[in-house]
Amino acid sequence: MKTHGRISALRKMKCFPCQFANTIKSAQFTTSALMSVSFFDQADIISTVEFNHSGELLATGDKGGRVVIFQQEQENKTQSHSRGEYNVYSTFQSHEPEFDYLKSLEIEEKINKIRWLPQKNAAQFLLSTNDKTIKLWKISERDKRPEGYNLKEEDGRYRDPTTVTTLRVPVFRPMDLMVEASPRRIFANAHTYHINSISINSDYETYLSADDLRINLWHLEITDRSFNIVDIKPANMEELTEVITAAEFHPNSCNTFVYSSSKGTIRLCDMRASALCDRHSKLFEEPEDPSNRSFFSEIISSISDVKFSHSGRYMMTRDYLSVKIWDLNMENRPVETYQVHEYLRSKLCSLYENDCIFDKFECCWNGSDSIVMTGSYNNFFRMFDRNTKRDITLEASRENNKPRTVLKPRKVCASGKRKKDEISVDSLDFNKKILHTAWHPKENIIAVATTNNLYIFQDKMN
Repeated sequence: MKTHGRISALRKMKCFPCQFANTIKSAQFTTSALMSVSFFDQADIISTVEFNHSGELLATGDKGGRVVIFQQEQENKTQSHSRGEYNVYSTFQSHEPEFDYLKSLEIEEKINKIRWLPQKNAAQFLLSTNDKTIKLWKISERDKRPEGYNLKEEDGRYRDPTTVTTLRVPVFRPMDLMVEASPRRIFANAHTYHINSISINSDYETYLSADDLRINLWHLEITDRSFNIVDIKPANMEELTEVITAAEFHPNSCNTFVYSSSKGTIRLCDMRASALCDRHSKLFEEPEDPSNRSFFSEIISSISDVKFSHSGRYMMTRDYLSVKIWDLNMENRPVETYQVHEYLRSKLCSLYENDCIFDKFECCWNGSDSIVMTGSYNNFFRMFDRNTKRDITLEASRENNKPRTVLKPRKVCASGKRKKDEISVDSLDFNKKILHTAWHPKENIIAVATTNNLYIFQDKMN
């Protein structure tokens, strides 16, 4: 069971953005304030990062079951550099540790995924999930309070009705802004295995949740039942050859979703074809290069994340060593492949021994689908420009935590003589890793999580 320590420094400090150049070509990235402490509790490790649909709010979840929401500051005409700064907006405990007495199984409180619903009124709604339970949270503001009750004193004590001689009309008085988080729905008892994905449908009425062997379809208003739409569990578990690693709805077609597997395949399913989508409509798989075949081939081919482009034409997958872009109209191979850290291929044996080879890196698109981003080791993160085919490696480090500090591109030397500004592959710190990344849907603002630290960068301003 994970311990409940102090609330991370992330929740106490102001979050200022770093800045980066508008294009990869100029490669001018800058930093700002860092929210961290040298010694931290395991419960403070960030496990998911997600912008809402407008980009005004940024939510993070951690291993302690807490959700922290940051709000973007409005642009100040007198201080143009304030654009993009994020401050803590709300913090709440989403999940608590539980124990399944029937199976003698400990259910940790770690937040696996957060997904925002589109805003329809003054309140915001988000889904958060741990291994077993999904919750729908309402985030609302209150800046007025009622006063002047007839049967209640201002301190909350009830008055004797016989003492009431006049009738008062209650009024609303201004008060300090209060942000409230309240659970509106709890979706539980539907997954036997650990939930790895949740995705909201484009109809905004339903969503899917996926675990290792099954995918369920939920209605946001109904908590006591869900529909199983994918089930790959074999009758004999000894015949199990693959598991589901990620799943996502198409951004425009409410009947279409994809799920990836540990074998490196992606299946696209159409819910109009049948109630149980055991038969896929399309299978995306790249033939293996025989020259790269090794003992670790099956492990590193496992897909850790799949994301549709905003346009819905492409999807991006992340395996251990690369990012691949697939055209939904072409199943036999990806249209683009970007090597994230190919220099680690010679280190797979040691990465297997320290379990790093099982790390699950996420990936994300920018708002125009022209750049993709993903994380790596040594607190490096990589960006690939799909138009110019340029790429860049940047580092989220405490040395660059001064506001508006320009980030310098980093390079890793795989072998041979190391140049002055290069880093040897043998000196990389595999305990420092960026697994979770997010890109603002409308602006060049990115968020990357490194252990218990959250970095926010934005494009360089003159």
